[in-house]
This record gives sequence, structure tokens and C-alpha cells, in this order.
Amino acid sequence: MAQVVATGSTIHGSFASSGSGSLQSQLEKLKPSRFASRALPRNERRSRPAASVSVAVSAKKAARADTETIEHIQHLGELQHLGDTSVSMWPKPTVRRKTKIVCTIGPSTNTREMIWKLAEAGMNVARLNMSHGDHASHQKVIDLVKEYNAQSKDNVIAIMLDTKGPEVRSGDLPQPVMLATGQEFTFTIQRGVGTADCVSVNYDDFVNDVEVGDMLLVDEKDWDDIKFGVDNNIDFYAVSFVKDAAVIHELKNYLQSCGADIHVIPKIESADSIPNLHSIIAASDGAMVARGDLGAELPVEEVPLLQEEIIRLCRSMGKAVIVATNMLESMIVHPTPTRAEVSDIAIAVREGADAVMLSGETAHGKFPLKAVKVMHTVSLRTEATIVAGETPSNLGQAFKNHMSEMFAFHATMISNTLGTSTVVFTRTGFMAILLSHYRPSGTIYAFTNEKRIQQRLALYQGVCPIYMQFSDDAEETFTNALALLQKQGMVKEGEQVALVQSGRQPIWRFQSTHNIHVRKV
Repeated sequence: MAQVVATGSTIHGSFASSGSGSLQSQLEKLKPSRFASRALPRNERRSRPAASVSVAVSAKKAARADTETIEHIQHLGELQHLGDTSVSMWPKPTVRRKTKIVCTIGPSTNTREMIWKLAEAGMNVARLNMSHGDHASHQKVIDLVKEYNAQSKDNVIAIMLDTKGPEVRSGDLPQPVMLATGQEFTFTIQRGVGTADCVSVNYDDFVNDVEVGDMLLVDEKDWDDIKFGVDNNIDFYAVSFVKDAAVIHELKNYLQSCGADIHVIPKIESADSIPNLHSIIAASDGAMVARGDLGAELPVEEVPLLQEEIIRLCRSMGKAVIVATNMLESMIVHPTPTRAEVSDIAIAVREGADAVMLSGETAHGKFPLKAVKVMHTVSLRTEATIVAGETPSNLGQAFKNHMSEMFAFHATMISNTLGTSTVVFTRTGFMAILLSHYRPSGTIYAFTNEKRIQQRLALYQGVCPIYMQFSDDAEETFTNALALLQKQGMVKEGEQVALVQSGRQPIWRFQSTHNIHVRKV
């Protein structure tokens, strides 16, 4: 970390920043999604044929999005998939919410009682915002989440550490600048300046807040927080203000040197990252669409287009994608959402996000549990209208055309046609993640004998990760897994499930052997 000391207009020390290209001139236009069906009261529901049909959608103008509206659709917890492509003669799997929920933990929710309630209400990932609190307060939350995971029989919560990032961000320099002692260097609030002796900053009160003798720290990474995450075996880093893939490579190299198995999710929140979007996502394990900062740096009309583009890129590259910021902002102080916020969640779900995120709503809001329940209900309702079988393009390139991809594709077709859930056994999470990106209509029950993998899979769309010790005998493991699913009410007697044996690391099979078979519980 470089140090500089302000003495009037003179800065001592060194400062470097890499250049970046301009914002892409055009993005793909949003394609309006059509609803496959509309919800009917239970006594009016009819089975749908496998063929594609056009269905009219009717809507009534509501006076307000109040509690009654939310309660009106609570029956979705028991709702079977509407508008799916399964043949009506086949049984349909028990419906579970597929889109995951990331909750930021803060003063409103950092107690044992609230973390338990959030988990039961639908939280899948607990986010620690390192911009607030200290290591002691975050350690308390980590310990509580781990305690919950140790006690819960049918649920698991992943831990995401969101790095602080630079408090005041500079513009770009044409090349790195090394300053000698006594050399003058100017920080200006004038936008777009970047020369060998002057650079812009994004904080308008910078000139008023910095006084003679103040020490300025110039750095883009909070290594203390990263080391804190390594020491606590967290599951994900959300990295702030990533401009290019070099930052991701540097962090991953560091994690590898530490022997840390932690996935890296860059936050796309700066205009500087847009020209390098493809390379950043390719180097990472996913992406977070941080729309608040994007909206501050770019024209607001570009943000929804960028959101769709980032989701599309992540889907095509086989990476997880989280949509964040302002999703239920009004619920920080109000017990019910606005219609626009409800639509915002629904759009993210329909575009294919793995997860949607709550920030201030759960960190310091007045109604954190209600916010999670609204997000759960809206996601579940929206998922019921999505037609199964739409596969992202170029997925084969993302997974190197591995043989497992063919089996993931066919397992998805079985799920969509027969209405089955999918059961997979994994030690690395690879096959479960691959199945997730194909978006089968049924739940993906991912059994693993690694706690780390169970927690990591909590982020991925449609995956229900379950920890279980594997037997040396495949048949015994299959029987135990199905018995566990039935005992916990995840599948019913007589229901069919597709068991998939594939992936990069064979379990109970030869390297060249992959198979799928359908079983009745």
C-alpha cells in the first residue's frame, strides 16, 4: 500500500492507475419476455399439454401493493409448476424456490435469533459488508452462521464477504506514475482528468475534507479483509470496483498461495469495467450487478440494458450472477413494497439471475423478515410462469464441451419432459453447477460429502445442496439419499427422480462411463 501526505498542493509518495477503454457504444436491446401462463385458483387449474401454446394474460389495476396482495399469493408455497413442458400424465415434483436470496447482515439482523429467522424465511447467502462494522462484529456473524449450518438438517447458508473498495476513486492515468519525494501531484474534482501530474477524483468535497498534513492511502484492495475471509473459510468474495481481469488474477493467485478454496465474484459497478466485461467474468466465478454505483456513473437508461447483458454473459459462460441494489429499497422503512420493486425482482428472475440481493433492507431496515418473504414470494410466483427448456447459448464453450455437458442436457430434458427432480452426487460441485446453468424444471438435489461444497452450492439457481457421507457402495448411497429426501418431505412416495452419474471426478464409475437413470421413490 502506498502512502502519500498532503502538504498544501504537494503530495509525497507514489500513485499508479491503469487506463481503460470507453463505454461500449451499443448493447443488445431488451427482448420482452412473454408469460407462458397465468395463475388460476386451484379448482380452475387444468393440466397443460406438452405443446407450446399462446395464453392471454389479464391484469387488474391494483390500488396499492399492500399486505393483502402478498398474502393473496402465499398459496404459491404449494403451487405446482404452471406453464411447464411436462406431459400431464407424469407426476410433477414438489416446487421449491429456485432463485437464491442474498441478505446483507447488519444491526437489524446480526443476532442469533434474527439469523435463524432469516434462514427460515428464505436467506441462502449471508453477506458481510466490510464498508461497515469491524472484524469483531463480522466474526460474530460468521460464527452464528456456522452454528446454524451445524445444527440445520435440511438447509445451509453460504457466507459472502464484500470488500470495501476505495473510499474515493480516482480517474485513469495514461500510464503508472511514480512520484519522488517533494514532487507535486494534483487531485482535482474536475471530471475526466488524467495526466502525469494531475488526476480527477469522484468525491466533490475532497478539496474541503483534506487538510495540510493529512495522510492519504492509495490502494485498490483491502488485504486485511481478504485475509480475514481466508482465516474464516468463507465461501465467496464480492470484490468492489474491478476495472479489469488483472485484479481477479491477482486475488486468485493469492488465494491459491494460501490454499484457500474461495470463489471470487466481481461487482460490476464502474463504467471502467464495462469495456473489459467479458475478460473480467471469464477470470471470475460469477458477477454481481451492482446497479446503484452503475447508475451513478452511467446514464440511468443504460443500467437495465447492462443488467440483461451481464446476466446473458454469465449464463453463456457458466458463471453465477447476482442482481443487487435497491430491489426493495422502500421496505427499509415501509412494511410493503412498491409495484415497481416487485416488477424489478420479477425481471431479474425472468432474465435468469442465480440470486437477488437485499442490502439496507436486511442490514438496517425496519422490516428485514418481511423483505425476505416478499422476495421469496415474488421469485416463486415468477418462476411458475417461466417455460422450461430455454438453454443459454455457447454453454458448450464455457464447459469445454465436456462429456458431462451432454448428460446435463439430457438430464434437463428428462426433468422438463417427465416432471422429475434431479439427484446428483458431487465432490467438487461441478456437475451440480453445470445442471444449474441448464435450468431444469425440477429441483437439483446435490448430495456432497464436502461441507465446503454444500455451502458454495447454496448460491446456484435451482440447486438444493445436501451434506451426506458417501458409502463405498453406489446402490447403498442412492437408497440412503432417496430415503433422506422422502423423510424431509422433499420428494413423495411414488414420485420419479433422475439420478445422474457424471462429472469431472468419477464416483462409483469408470472415467469413461456416464449414466442417467430414472427411479421411483
